[in-house]
Amino acid sequence: MYRPRRAYGAGDATSQPHTSRKHRRPVVIALAALGALLLVPVVVDRVAAARVESRTAKAFQEGMDTPERPDVHVRGFPVLTQMAAGTLRHVDITAHDIPADESSRPLPVTELDLTLDDLRKSDDDGEAHAGSAEGTAFLSYTDVSNALGLEVSQGTGPGQISAKVSVPFAGDFTVTATASAVSGNRIAFKDFQVAGEGALPDAGRAVLNQVFDKPIQLQNMPEGLHLRSLTTRADGLTARFSGKSVTFQPADASRSDSRQETSA
Repeated sequence: MYRPRRAYGAGDATSQPHTSRKHRRPVVIALAALGALLLVPVVVDRVAAARVESRTAKAFQEGMDTPERPDVHVRGFPVLTQMAAGTLRHVDITAHDIPADESSRPLPVTELDLTLDDLRKSDDDGEAHAGSAEGTAFLSYTDVSNALGLEVSQGTGPGQISAKVSVPFAGDFTVTATASAVSGNRIAFKDFQVAGEGALPDAGRAVLNQVFDKPIQLQNMPEGLHLRSLTTRADGLTARFSGKSVTFQPADASRSDSRQETSA
């Protein structure tokens, strides 16, 4: 019986995969080792970033007296070299419920988002300084109402707030005013107008004058961060800040400065 001759090397077919796997194994091990070597610096850097973010959050909570630690994110890689240089290039901070206990008409900050550039500590670790900063604060209408003594909401015009006022024996009135930013991180309410079926008594107008004539100062803002603009939205006011050479102080120091300014 005729049997076809096997081609050259056909008898080694079963041994070829084993030989190929033997050649691939060192390559796989080398790639895995290289990947591990590349991953180690990244892991170490992320651990360092997490630590500096935690310390920054703790310091900010103590300085701003917030009930909870803010969210802090240090941008840029590697963070270790930034720490070694003593300056963090970009830091994002989101804090909630910043109180305003030292004010006669306290207006807490519901939420504050800050972007800090070139953040560094002072030589005695008592302060932190940012080369520049930009921020956005949200002020709820509930807190604005408590500060003014009137229940306010969004008005119909740009930057306007509105309030309903009931005056005994005179009827119901709608009061509108324009919220604007003024120097000293203060919010002014200008051009207030009264609309109603009848005439607002002089006593009622005098009360409204007292409410709207005096601006409300935002407390616990870092030194060097200035209020630039205000806009209204359905649930509150949006305040935008910016500044150069912004300083963050411990709570005791910032409160002491606030008392001195108030006294002056």
